Amino acid sequence: MEIRSLRYFLAVAREENMTRAAELLHVTQPTLSKTLRSLEEELGKKLFIRHSFSIALTEEGMLLRDRAEDLITMADKIEKEFLSLDNLTGGDLFLGLAESYQIRYLAREIRKLKTLYPGLTYHIMSGDTEQVTEKLDKGILDFAVLCDTPDTHKYDYIPFPEADIWGIILPADAPLAKKKAVRIDDLIGIPLFTSEQGWKNDIAKWCGERLHTLHLEGTFRLAYNASLFVKEGLGYQLTFQNLINTSPESGLVFRPLSPRLETKLFLIWNKYQTFTPIAERFLSQIKDSFAR
Repeated sequence: MEIRSLRYFLAVAREENMTRAAELLHVTQPTLSKTLRSLEEELGKKLFIRHSFSIALTEEGMLLRDRAEDLITMADKIEKEFLSLDNLTGGDLFLGLAESYQIRYLAREIRKLKTLYPGLTYHIMSGDTEQVTEKLDKGILDFAVLCDTPDTHKYDYIPFPEADIWGIILPADAPLAKKKAVRIDDLIGIPLFTSEQGWKNDIAKWCGERLHTLHLEGTFRLAYNASLFVKEGLGYQLTFQNLINTSPESGLVFRPLSPRLETKLFLIWNKYQTFTPIAERFLSQIKDSFAR
């Protein structure tokens, strides 16, 4: 199976139209059609359902799309890594990040690195632990940032300088907003939003045996999206401090949980990983900066 064939397949899957995909790929439509037929023959599966003016993926096609995206990303990363071996002015960094105000520490170090190596290009993917570790394990990412304690059998890591503080985002005019801190009893009967990971780990630890007394209305992977539901009066949001705009104009406020709940953040990478020169420099700089 050739990488070129997978690139052609993904173009058709995105466009859902053979003519448009051929134009984007700068190939003739017969060439594209022949490549896709050969791919189907190679896999022994039908990948597309062809309609009069469009193309849809079969179940097998959807499976290949998901796998092909990772393979193409990996192929592109390998190519960039080899090109960067002799690049003394930059290179490419691939990072998967959890949501946290502490990401500013990474941004600060990347800014410093950029002044030394102006050819540096960085690629950021955001997600929860499951999403970013999957990409890290496949070699698509150089580093990941987790809100979970790392698996030391698989990863090396550096803790961030601070811890994130948990609290609740709620409308500024809500009765609960008058409190300086929020306890478990204050949240009973209130629809709550948070990440699935946060609910199962941090919030469960905070509540202990009383987790069942709280009502999880919905889960979100992006804190910003959850805050929009809070603004619409659908519930309150459990999240880290400083992730959501709570300025006076926002109509929202943050109140910390009591007893205090904190989560450590970790920069991780695969054990025995071979880094590109720019990734080595980045890690060395992070180690030096975080140790101060």
